[in-house]
Amino acid sequence: MDDKPKPGTLSENSEVLFSFGVIADIQYADLEDGYNFQGNRRRYYRHSLLHLRGAIEHWNTEGRPPRCVLQLGDIIDGYNAQYKVSEKSLELVMNTFQMLKVPVHHTWGNHEFYNFSRNYLTNSKLNTKFLEDQIVHDPKTVPSEDYYAYHFVPFPQFRFILLDAYDLSVLGVDQSSPKYQQCLKILREHNPNSELNSPQGLSEPQFVQFNGGFSQDQLNWLNEVLTFSDTNQEKVVIVSHLPIYPEASDSVCLAWNYRDALAVIWSHKCVVCFFAGHTHDGGYSEDPFGVHHINLEGVIETAPDSQAFGTVYVYPDKMVLKGRGRVPDRIMNYKREIQL
Repeated sequence: MDDKPKPGTLSENSEVLFSFGVIADIQYADLEDGYNFQGNRRRYYRHSLLHLRGAIEHWNTEGRPPRCVLQLGDIIDGYNAQYKVSEKSLELVMNTFQMLKVPVHHTWGNHEFYNFSRNYLTNSKLNTKFLEDQIVHDPKTVPSEDYYAYHFVPFPQFRFILLDAYDLSVLGVDQSSPKYQQCLKILREHNPNSELNSPQGLSEPQFVQFNGGFSQDQLNWLNEVLTFSDTNQEKVVIVSHLPIYPEASDSVCLAWNYRDALAVIWSHKCVVCFFAGHTHDGGYSEDPFGVHHINLEGVIETAPDSQAFGTVYVYPDKMVLKGRGRVPDRIMNYKREIQL
């Protein structure tokens, strides 16, 4: 990577417009270290909180602090529900986040729903919809209350969109509700296994219970926001717990209807990158339409002597992810049509 400024151009530092932090899959629990479901990857349940503190200290002491931090979901582990300490663990992690001097935007993942109902989350501190920006005189860009998604502007001409990847899901929903029945039907149509978390034998292995999808209503809303951003020559960052691009992810971790989300995104020119968590081991790919898909390495599977977070520095022609610990650096050039 050639960081040296070319003759007649500004240095890297003077070109930075703003920055933002990213962190994923903290999955804190007051437990001894354990392993993932396959038993081949170690999980550091207690130490994840120390990793979070380290990330916050870094962001707080940067010379030019980030505009915000994006928390990509799975903030506490599902084990907390088993031991009936979900609220206690969430409070501990949220108190840690209070040390952060800039706003944090929380995405919801499967572990949020292992611990809490959707109704609980809507009324909790994990609902950061109050940080949204509204587009005046454009009611179609206002998200429905039926899903947890919103958009905001951290810097002029840049719009960030948080998506609800468990809008279609059997997690966190009352089993007597029509929505649960609808989602269970979708899941069973694609997954005949008695254990719905098992992808064994599936032609579309993303159809497992620990994943979810985007409703048509949410996709229509996304389309409206991206239409506005295209028209106003904004650059867009999209955030979701679940990834949507197969080349950047283990196929078992994709959103159920990832193709539908890609179809919406690919019909617009404004999207620069799509950040997701969920996979824990990370991933990256630039798709044929020039959208950069970044799956962030998970804090939960990060050894005590390492780290797992990043800061994205935004330039007029690109975004640069500077990773810490096991998060690698990435350069994400804008498509030519949307360079400033």
